[in-house]
Amino acid sequence: MCPRAGGRKGGAAVTKETFTRKVFQGDIPIWIIFMLLCSLSLVEVFSATSTLAYNEANIWTPIARHAMHLTIGFFCVLGLTRMPTRYFPMGGSVLMVLAIILLAAVPFVGISVNDASRWIRLFGIQFQPSEVAKLASVVYVAFLLSKIGVRFTEKTAFYWIIGGVGIVCSLILLYNLSTAVLLGLVCLLMMFVGHISLIRIGRMMLVLLLLLVALLGLAKIAPETTHRVLPRLETWSNRLTEHLDDRASDNDLVKDDNPQVITDDNYQVSHAKIAIARGGLFGKMPGRSVQRDFLPLAYSDFIFAIIIEELGLVGGTVVLLLYIMLLIRVGIIARRCNLLFQKYLVIGCGLMIVIQALTNMAVAVNLMPVTGQPLPLISRGGTSTVLTCVYFGLILSVSRFGAGMGDEEAAEEEAVEEAEAEAEAAEAVS
Repeated sequence: MCPRAGGRKGGAAVTKETFTRKVFQGDIPIWIIFMLLCSLSLVEVFSATSTLAYNEANIWTPIARHAMHLTIGFFCVLGLTRMPTRYFPMGGSVLMVLAIILLAAVPFVGISVNDASRWIRLFGIQFQPSEVAKLASVVYVAFLLSKIGVRFTEKTAFYWIIGGVGIVCSLILLYNLSTAVLLGLVCLLMMFVGHISLIRIGRMMLVLLLLLVALLGLAKIAPETTHRVLPRLETWSNRLTEHLDDRASDNDLVKDDNPQVITDDNYQVSHAKIAIARGGLFGKMPGRSVQRDFLPLAYSDFIFAIIIEELGLVGGTVVLLLYIMLLIRVGIIARRCNLLFQKYLVIGCGLMIVIQALTNMAVAVNLMPVTGQPLPLISRGGTSTVLTCVYFGLILSVSRFGAGMGDEEAAEEEAVEEAEAEAEAAEAVS
């Protein structure tokens, strides 16, 4: 009887292990990082949305909505993990065209939230087209870089990238400078990895920097004129000025020991500083934040400050390390990829998540002016949450079909089919 019992237990263990492998396919460390960020998000958003919960008829409504977005995102990850990467370039092209159309429609049919018209309502669903455009641009750039030497020269690919991404960034720039800068930076880094000439990249960075300085200067010289063309330009200029003034006042406090006065201009940043100062080494524990009731966007733009207040410097460091570990793991996956498109795609997705996370953290600790960028997968926000999950899904798909992490046969099959497709394309051209 004993051997039979042992056999049943062994069979159950094998069945459970097989089920786990079937569900969590791809790179396991990426899955662990994803699940940890989702778990932390549920805890911190539930704590940070106390003001929203107070205003709602049901205190569970804000967190229930966020949990729904995470659930949708989780199923997106599961679906993408099972989808071979050879289908992504076609989907990226369609998404790029759709994103440009939606971005062009924002000034006319956009919905204003928090004094910014960045949302569109379509079929009863409200979302940010800029988030869709970021994803489409990453796939678009990865595809073009992978075809250098096959269908395009390096120069041709560069101009196609600048043309497509330039249109997207120009449309985003009308109402969201930080997202346009973030997308432009990620695409420039992808071009650097894709061996685009450093001279071309350097010239482009210089042009973009001069353009940005000119726009901010124009906002100071002729605010009324620029407001008609770029309604948000004055806001960006004021945020930069306030940040520089706040940094200067911090230095004065250190020198003169004068108390800082909280005004409307520095309200958010000041309460974020208080939250961080209250956190100490180990924090006040989850649910015991005080500054969440003062910060208007404690559950979004400044959730990192709430994390430090509740979990302390230790908790904040752990969150930072999770994103750094994600970037390191993405680099490992990229090195093991069989195809260039897979390599550039996984690098682009990883950079988009991590650079946005570092931007959010820098704002919370007053190293940067307020940008409005959420903390990926942790901040509350439907479009951002679901699209961040899509990035994770793409990374996991590449880790499975491109790098062979946990599924060597799938990776080999993907490489063979892609090689056959390239051969057919070459024959058609010749």
